[in-house]
Amino acid sequence: MFGYVTINKETLSAEEYQRFRAQYCGLCHVLAQRYGKVGRAVLSYDMAFLSALLASLYEPEERAGEERCGARPAKPHAYVFSEATEYAADMNVALAYHVCADHAKDDKSASARAQMKLLAKPYARVKELHPETCAAIESRIAAIAEIERDPAAGLDAPANETGRLLGAVYAWKDDLWAPTLGDMGAALGRFIYVMDAYDDLAEDEKRGRFNPLLELRKREDFEEMCKKILVLHIAECAREFEKLPIVNDANLLKNVLYSGVWTKYAYLQKRKEEKQ
Repeated sequence: MFGYVTINKETLSAEEYQRFRAQYCGLCHVLAQRYGKVGRAVLSYDMAFLSALLASLYEPEERAGEERCGARPAKPHAYVFSEATEYAADMNVALAYHVCADHAKDDKSASARAQMKLLAKPYARVKELHPETCAAIESRIAAIAEIERDPAAGLDAPANETGRLLGAVYAWKDDLWAPTLGDMGAALGRFIYVMDAYDDLAEDEKRGRFNPLLELRKREDFEEMCKKILVLHIAECAREFEKLPIVNDANLLKNVLYSGVWTKYAYLQKRKEEKQ
């Protein structure tokens, strides 16, 4: 679920990049404050984007500072955070816990099992803070697991459940913007599910794991079909984003949605060309 929502640094100005770095470092700072080293270890660009999006929409009071950390010990670096960052940090922990649980179950990964245990207490705290959102996450993950037990299950059903999961995460407050944020998150969730299936196709085939694209790969137009599906979902996401009255960091957020989310796809295409 993590790793597909990121920036395209090449198309950002130096000022915009520094702004995103400060927001990313702000999320890291908050994760460490709220959940210690294990929180900082699951830091993701995906939730930094959510933090930036919600901060831009709701404009909560920002707090700023400078600090050194293990990743960047040479000199102090700037960070900014807000109430939106704190929510994104909580969701970062919740999603990371379930990603580890999934890897522990499907891959029999000892490291994922160990990290899941470390995240159990932080996740319990997140459940206390956001019981309804965590209940929605758990319900959708259970639904995805049930769907994926059927080797013949298609692409739409698990992608739609992933969309509903991320839609619940994006709808931060029960207010005017919740439906649009929910629809935006849902479309992005579907994009992420398809991209993840596309990315993991060879490995899933090798390990005998479920992947809805295995049967579809037999089609002559497989590559074109995957690209069209991805474009459809991210276009729906962008359409919902454009409905929001975003002013602050608008170019930065658009960089992620219109360019950054395609970074991994471009990398995969380059690898395929090199192999050929």
